Amino acid sequence: MVLLHVLFEHAAGYALFALKEVEEIGLLLPQVEDSVLNIGKFLSIVKLVAFSPFKSAQSALENANAISEGILHEDLRLLLETYLPAKKKKTVLGISDAKIGAAVQEELGYSCQTGGVVAEVTRGIRLHFHTLVKGLTAQSASKAQLGLGHSYSRAKVKFNVNRVDNMIIQSISLLDQLDKDINTFSMRVREWYGYHFPELIKIASENYTYCRLAKFIGNRKELSEEKLEGMEEIVMDGAKAQAILDASRSSMGMDISPIDLINIASFSRRVISLSEYRKELQEYLRSKMSQVAPSLSALIGEVVGARLISHAGSLTNLAKYPASTVQILGAEKALFRALKTRGNTPKYGLIFHSTFIGRAGAKNKGRISRYLANKCTIASRIDCFSEVPTSVFGDKLREQVEERLAFYETGEPPRKKVDVMKEAVVEASEVAAEIKRKLEKKEKKRRKREKKQLEALAAAAAEETEDSVLETTMEAEENETPAKKKKKRKRQQQEEEETGPDENGLIDEALSSKKKKKLAPAEPPQAEKKKKKKKVKVEAEDD
Repeated sequence: MVLLHVLFEHAAGYALFALKEVEEIGLLLPQVEDSVLNIGKFLSIVKLVAFSPFKSAQSALENANAISEGILHEDLRLLLETYLPAKKKKTVLGISDAKIGAAVQEELGYSCQTGGVVAEVTRGIRLHFHTLVKGLTAQSASKAQLGLGHSYSRAKVKFNVNRVDNMIIQSISLLDQLDKDINTFSMRVREWYGYHFPELIKIASENYTYCRLAKFIGNRKELSEEKLEGMEEIVMDGAKAQAILDASRSSMGMDISPIDLINIASFSRRVISLSEYRKELQEYLRSKMSQVAPSLSALIGEVVGARLISHAGSLTNLAKYPASTVQILGAEKALFRALKTRGNTPKYGLIFHSTFIGRAGAKNKGRISRYLANKCTIASRIDCFSEVPTSVFGDKLREQVEERLAFYETGEPPRKKVDVMKEAVVEASEVAAEIKRKLEKKEKKRRKREKKQLEALAAAAAEETEDSVLETTMEAEENETPAKKKKKRKRQQQEEEETGPDENGLIDEALSSKKKKKLAPAEPPQAEKKKKKKKVKVEAEDD
């Protein structure tokens, strides 16, 4: 009899269940489906063998990542090796995920089952899990699921900030939309201002220049030679500026009111600001592509590379595509139409906008597009999976395409791919070492800066403690001085009481003499002896 065990992965931990009635379950699937909903019947079928809870949220996240990637984690390995029977031939392990089943079968040797009865039993375990495991409530189980879901999604989203290709997809989409909008708005300015000055359209054909001129000129009747220098700055051509001035004097346009001119000028200002923002956005896209996909942008340009990434969905998806898919990426409608009508399939899609296909002859366009698509797949894979992004491989691949283009035109044989890639690897290693050195220097500077900040904070804290100590001592001294003053006053009062009141002011004299004695410096003992001897002599003479 085969023993069927079912592994259930929960946010709280791993649970291993044993099925009691394997033969009946295998034969009577409708009864299993009915018994799944009833906890009493389900407990007669399923028995909990072991439950291994996760130690922490970090451990739960690591196990979830391992399950999603189809890797057997050490916690799961320990649980299965401990609680599964030793007889591997008579044991079948039911697992909901086929990837984990394949990993368990390869590493531990147990035969795994994924469909059929296992799916129904797993559904019942998921429904009654908080009752099957002791000490686990429905509320705590839902909290564990919510916490693990948040941490798992946060970990999946958290990539390298500088190498996120979502910004490239959004910026290239916005760039295409801006091109359409600016073109539409510029045509509106041409039609609106053309009623007043129709000759300007032929002289200034570019949209951005036309809007600037419309804003600068305003009323054509007020245009004079004083504004000629300003027009030269806008048009960058003195002859064109003079032609505009001459055309304004003999224009066939209608007169226009000042309020209409104000509205045309304000709308032209908006179109000019949009055009300037488009230039800034293109610079941003160029810098972002040099960070995310430097090899691809060096090979076919920033805009075409960004369009390929946007059409594929991400740089990783583009790296997974074969060269044949990259070649016709963007020409899906033409491909399916050709397959439906049994016509010729398209030779190129988005890569047609690169300069190589335009430079190739009519016969060689298909060849060079196939070769270019091959190099684009190599460049996208290098950009996607390399740790340090460099444009060395892109430059080398571009050189190869140039050599192949020259070979088609002149017959000059190109270099071998092995030699080119060897050179690229050497150069890339040097560039990567230099980048790492710069990063280490930046890290050292950052650490020094942090150390200085910590030292400054420590010094400030020490100064604060010293100031607080000084303040406390000053307060203590201030508290002591009134007590001393009180003591002195008490002494003076006692002395006054001992001497008693005197009308002639003898007390004041006595007090003043006492003060003088206190204030006078103490005389040395030898001088005192001499004074005593003199007094004795004077007294003897008197006698």
